[in-house]
Amino acid sequence: MYGIGLSALGMLGSLPVALTIDGYGPISDNAGGIAEMSGLPSSIRDKTDALDAAGNTTAAVGKGFAIGSACLVGLALFGAFITRTRGTSVDILKPVQFAGLLVGAMLPYAFSAMTMKAVGDAAFDMMDFIIKDYKAGEEAEREGRKYEPDYDGCIKISTDASLKKMIAPGALVLGSPLLAGFLFGPDAVAGLLAGAIVSGVQVAISASNTGGAWDNCKKEVEKARSKFRGEARDAKIDLKKAKEEVQHLGEEESTDPHLKELQDWVARERFLRDKHIAAVVGDTVGDPLKDTSGPAINILIKLSAITSLVFGNYVKKYNLTNLLKPKADA
Repeated sequence: MYGIGLSALGMLGSLPVALTIDGYGPISDNAGGIAEMSGLPSSIRDKTDALDAAGNTTAAVGKGFAIGSACLVGLALFGAFITRTRGTSVDILKPVQFAGLLVGAMLPYAFSAMTMKAVGDAAFDMMDFIIKDYKAGEEAEREGRKYEPDYDGCIKISTDASLKKMIAPGALVLGSPLLAGFLFGPDAVAGLLAGAIVSGVQVAISASNTGGAWDNCKKEVEKARSKFRGEARDAKIDLKKAKEEVQHLGEEESTDPHLKELQDWVARERFLRDKHIAAVVGDTVGDPLKDTSGPAINILIKLSAITSLVFGNYVKKYNLTNLLKPKADA
């Protein structure tokens, strides 16, 4: 256990490097957003997207360090809990420990679902707020007034959601080992912790890699669309006018060479647009996976273990199973 503790400390010692790698992607992403809002050429956005894609990949490596350290810290705390409660091991042939193992293995999935839903709900609230603010801006412009967008409103929605919507996941993490311990004793907590550590590491790695892959997929599609628009400009094709010209043909293929060429351009544009829509839908899952649920599972592992350790003696002495045991005659 001493070796495991030193290993965890060693991985945490490399945290500055992991954090530096993790910060690379968001900086590049924000640079791309600023470039787009400033009306800079699309070539600038292409470069920032390439940097952001590299950032997503390196961030997955950085998150690997955090996941590994969480695993080792959780294991060290688990060992400390076993020592404090004078246990020996987790025996899956015992019903209480096996039941705890199953519940613990399910915790990261329930936790991930709650955090993902929290991100989605906050995003919808922010989207509704932006639509109202945009309409208010249009109204102000029609009346000849100058309108400043309400940036503080978006920040407030995000901040409030990050606090309020994390109450339930926090209660799940803190309450599960305590509830299991006070109802069924330290054996149930030992099983729960073992299940959460094993399952949590797998879910965290999967979330980090899957989220990064979805984000990079969207960037590849956007790069393909940008390249296609460049080809259209070089060929002096106005895609908007081309759509209007071939609209009356429907699905029928034209015999006119000019119209057939336009149909091909429009078909490619529609194909890439549909791919982009699918990629954006995927990224709405990928972003909270890699930036919210994945990193937060590291906290779940550590917090569950430290809560169990702090209340270890109480759980051993005052659990319901122990209190209901018939007292031996004096």
